[in-house]
Amino acid sequence: MQPHLAGLIEALRGVLGERLTTGLALREQHAHGEDALPPVLPDAVAFVETTAEVARVLSLCHAASVPVVAFGAGTSLEGHVTPVRGGVSLDLSRMTRVIEVNAADMDCRVEAGVTRQQLNEYLRDQGLFFPVDPGSVCTIGGMCATRASGTNAVRYGTMREAVLGLTVCLADGRIIQTGGRVRKSSTGYDLTRLMIGSEGTLGVITEVQLRLHGIPEAMSAAVCQFAALEGAVESVIAIMQAGVGVARIELLDEVQMGACIAYSGLSGLAALPTLFFEFHGTVAAVAEQAELAAALTAECGGQDFRWASEAAERARLWQARHDAYWAARALRPGHGGITTDAIVPISRLAEAILGAKADIAAAGLLAPIVGHVGDGNFHTVILVPPEPDGYARGWALDRAIVSRALALGGSSSGEHGVGLGKREFLEAEHGAEPLAVMRAIKTALDPRGILNPGKIFLN
Repeated sequence: MQPHLAGLIEALRGVLGERLTTGLALREQHAHGEDALPPVLPDAVAFVETTAEVARVLSLCHAASVPVVAFGAGTSLEGHVTPVRGGVSLDLSRMTRVIEVNAADMDCRVEAGVTRQQLNEYLRDQGLFFPVDPGSVCTIGGMCATRASGTNAVRYGTMREAVLGLTVCLADGRIIQTGGRVRKSSTGYDLTRLMIGSEGTLGVITEVQLRLHGIPEAMSAAVCQFAALEGAVESVIAIMQAGVGVARIELLDEVQMGACIAYSGLSGLAALPTLFFEFHGTVAAVAEQAELAAALTAECGGQDFRWASEAAERARLWQARHDAYWAARALRPGHGGITTDAIVPISRLAEAILGAKADIAAAGLLAPIVGHVGDGNFHTVILVPPEPDGYARGWALDRAIVSRALALGGSSSGEHGVGLGKREFLEAEHGAEPLAVMRAIKTALDPRGILNPGKIFLN
């Protein structure tokens, strides 16, 4: 161990005591997220419990020019939490306080380590809920860092819309407050939005002020299957263009649906392209929305539009959807997995998804498709065979799917973020000059480059 690093670790141990560890088992846990990229061991793991501790750790690491990578639930999919240059993995998972809930104003303030599940359990008896639902166990801080969205985005928006303000520790240990509790402001630069989606490269988020929503009077789910994928995608486009007020609209292709039937025991459904719906509102509004959606799907070849208004049945359907990744992986035990996403304007969704299916067939790989298609976002789980060229073929397919989305006016990621996995697409998507401005912002806020180095930018 280099002398300056040994000295830093001793200084950090003076702040955190036994919550600063260099043990191999914990370093291995913090060497990667849920991605297919090579893990890299951090030199140490720091378990912090307060904003002041985060600030102190950053101050010490800044003085020693040692990298710091924030870590929450470790469920990121593009290598965000991999400490590619070593240094300190800053674990915020113990920062789990719900600081305040303002029911009258429908907002709350939480620490960054609170998960969305924990928050909704806390809010359940207050008639409020937090709607952003990426479908896995994620911390609120991590969701801010990656600008997460999920199944409810079509109605409630993404983290960009959900966050009112932040507490952020900068690279040198300074603490800033951004935003506030009001729903809009016309003053100053929007530092909150600057931090949302910055992936821990501009600062470490420690507290979040969130917009909440009232639990709807009525909720109803529905399932509709199609003989052909084209009909399912055309239904999505028709429903969105008609302004039907769906809360969620999810597409599973026939491969993913077959996987979910086998993994989650979905009875009475076939391995066909399938749309899952959920409608929120008054009893009358929900019925009207569902009837209109049923009529539009029928025009596109939809079969047997089924309602599921009972809470248990809705929960069963959506649990199967949330387990889609594990269901896909179970199709090929012993295979690796590359999970990618892309997003296109809703009018180009058919070209993007059908083109992805053609790419998958040409690659000779198994790759189920599932998506939050109400906003044009879809995901592909590329199952990688245990062969010498398996990952090369998988990454080539990933590039083909993303490149088509960009050519259709879309983005290389609607949800997963950049991290390591999508860096090569940034200049093609944004252009050289905007990327130069992003680099300038990074340099201004993190002049020594200690915050999550190697992410977003190729070099």
